[in-house]
Amino acid sequence: MAETTLTIATVNNGDMIRMQGLTAEFTKKNPDITVKWVTLEENVLRQRVTTDIATKGGQFDVLTIGTYEVPIWAKKGWLVPLANLGADYDVADLLPRIKDAVSVDGKLFAAPFYGESSMVMYRTDLFDKAGLKMPEKPTWDFVVDAAKKLTDKSAGTYGICLRGKAGWGENMAFLSAMANSYGARWFDEKWQPQFNTPEWKATLTTYVNLMKEAGPPGASSNGFNENLALFNAGKCAMWIDATVAASFVTNPKDSKVADKVSFALAPNTGLGKNANWLWAWNLAIPAGSKKIEAAEKFIAWATGKDYTKLVASKEGWANVPPGTRTSLYQNPDYLKVAPFAKLTLASIDAADPNKPTVKPVPYVGVQYAAIPEFQGIGTQVGQQFSAALAGSMTVDGALAAAQSATEREMKRAGYIK
Repeated sequence: MAETTLTIATVNNGDMIRMQGLTAEFTKKNPDITVKWVTLEENVLRQRVTTDIATKGGQFDVLTIGTYEVPIWAKKGWLVPLANLGADYDVADLLPRIKDAVSVDGKLFAAPFYGESSMVMYRTDLFDKAGLKMPEKPTWDFVVDAAKKLTDKSAGTYGICLRGKAGWGENMAFLSAMANSYGARWFDEKWQPQFNTPEWKATLTTYVNLMKEAGPPGASSNGFNENLALFNAGKCAMWIDATVAASFVTNPKDSKVADKVSFALAPNTGLGKNANWLWAWNLAIPAGSKKIEAAEKFIAWATGKDYTKLVASKEGWANVPPGTRTSLYQNPDYLKVAPFAKLTLASIDAADPNKPTVKPVPYVGVQYAAIPEFQGIGTQVGQQFSAALAGSMTVDGALAAAQSATEREMKRAGYIK
């Protein structure tokens, strides 16, 4: 029996590190396959994987990619459609929103191993003390008002913690989703950038003022991890971020406030869109791979139902990868230990990558536009908006700079004249 070595490029987050620890279970069943992991920080992973696939380098047999890359790369013919994941894989069990995000023309081009949206996490004790009641579907007006009332700077408690660190996947993931709820969009139907509109001005003004009045100091350098640490230390009354954080903030090992947390949908302004995003990390096979059959076996194992049961048996149901399968949200063992399960599912269902905004747009993606140029543009805009939060730039100045930088890139790429 000839041995096949699979080289898997992946991101250094908890769910993936756990998967590496369980690889022996896969090789036990598939003794002719050896697995070699290349684990990288998110930005480095993106760079390495993008370079490899664009140059057909063939360094990796299985790639870890986000929902952002899937439609772009599938259309370029860079990914193998996943047609042979086995009879018991049950593609129909994948959550419809997530499945759509990793499919092109009805074909699956990547298999999700965890999915997420975003939602409000909040402190029930502080809400009770202030005599406030969180609605299940809060408006931005409610959130702004509550955040101010819940701020006690002398005690080191802030009404709200939100991402401020620059990056298309950091502050811009949050701000793009927030903008959707305000009726804003990145581009109109003709790819004209929209930062010079009243909707974007309302979004950025609300965000900057809210963070100045009710946010922690130094917020312009806080990303997901920094805010998670603040929330777990008891410093934030509310935090709007990834649904995946729910299991961390309710885990008494990590969180000082584990038994005082509840959840609500991301806020809206009454226009029919909530400020929540949609994301999944997925496994995909690069076109031109010489090891497609072995790669499909691994992907079917790592994203299948039995893998969920394996994690549950070793680490408990609360730690299984969330957000990919309908069956998990019908599983009584999971629902018992995951008080956040129902809201995670409702949040994922509320985000629609094919109709992300109030007005029509030419792109797919909720908190990003799935075009190759977006990473660069999103990061540039993120820097302007982070500067507005830090106070080194006005809101108007940041919006004007975002508009001209985005126009310049879109002209250079040939989207607009």
